Amino acid sequence: MYLRLVHIHRLRHTAGLKMQLSSLFASPVLLLQLCIDSLRFMFASFFSKLYYSTPGVYSETISSVAPAASKVHQEKDRNVMTPTSVNYHFTRKCNYKCGFCFHTAKTSFVLPLDEAKRGLKLLKESGMEKINFSGGEPFLHDRGEFLGELVQYCKQDLQLPSVSIVSNGSMIKEKWFQKYGDDLDILAISCDSFDESTNQLIGRTQGRKSHIDNLHKIRSWCQQYKVAFKINSVINTFNMYEDMTENILQLNPVRWKVFQCLLIDGENAGEKALREAERFVISEQLFQEFLERHSSVPCLVPESNEKMRNSYLILDEYMRFLDCREGRKDPSKSILDVGVKKAICFSGFDENMFLKRGGKYVWSKADMKLEW
Repeated sequence: MYLRLVHIHRLRHTAGLKMQLSSLFASPVLLLQLCIDSLRFMFASFFSKLYYSTPGVYSETISSVAPAASKVHQEKDRNVMTPTSVNYHFTRKCNYKCGFCFHTAKTSFVLPLDEAKRGLKLLKESGMEKINFSGGEPFLHDRGEFLGELVQYCKQDLQLPSVSIVSNGSMIKEKWFQKYGDDLDILAISCDSFDESTNQLIGRTQGRKSHIDNLHKIRSWCQQYKVAFKINSVINTFNMYEDMTENILQLNPVRWKVFQCLLIDGENAGEKALREAERFVISEQLFQEFLERHSSVPCLVPESNEKMRNSYLILDEYMRFLDCREGRKDPSKSILDVGVKKAICFSGFDENMFLKRGGKYVWSKADMKLEW
């Protein structure tokens, strides 16, 4: 009854509005009638809302709207991003002190192994094809055994096409390759300079160990145990004029990822940061000059701040996606608590930029056809 009254009044109110307005002041009776009608409409609207909101009460009107609402939800589901490639920073602890580091040791937390595996399974079920383990230094926790267990699980149990690691290389032992090498597709070693004194200035060193000698040793192990070798370099004020062409060609990585030094508030910039990276930052022009100097290197993959900031899906140690769009790392809720679909909506991930920067490439060593 109330629904019918609402409908009738809407028709009368629309069709007769002009007529009522023209005669409103001419007749007190009409004015009184209009007030009564308005009061009836208000009460009818109130009871109709109450009717719709009562649990377990449905009407033909609701049923007719349901298919349209369902289509909206289906459209939203289609627009949900697929976590094709994910970077899992499962630890923040590191034995190096690189001055520009933008994922610093703000906590020492590491998920229990079974919980980390549960999260990785959720990601696989949501479409993940590549997982990259990073830190901090991923080989530092449990002397690399925790990392090895995750690598083995992702390749053997989840059957992921690509499993990779980014490391500074200082903690890697040959026995790790012997135990887990078959399940690792790519190992990326961070190296910003082939001058030991420059690495000292940057902080990419520990004690008297030679970072460069270690790089060559790991390169030979990758060759021996059939793991694709990659190099990551951050271009900054201390290495921007260096020519690395000869050294990179000699090491012959499958990819040489070259990053422009990036500031992240709360990590390497700002009051609460553990690093002060402002002195490492270079301009876009200086970064381009470095790229031009190395344009003859075929494996070079450049990434400016623009490409880098929003084109990575980053999970922190709690398995929360990190949104870097505002120049800081704003965490989502953990995928362990709300699932991948809900958490990824708060990742700030730019899928178009991910594809534009070449984020999707031949990343399984089985498909690389490398000569071991």
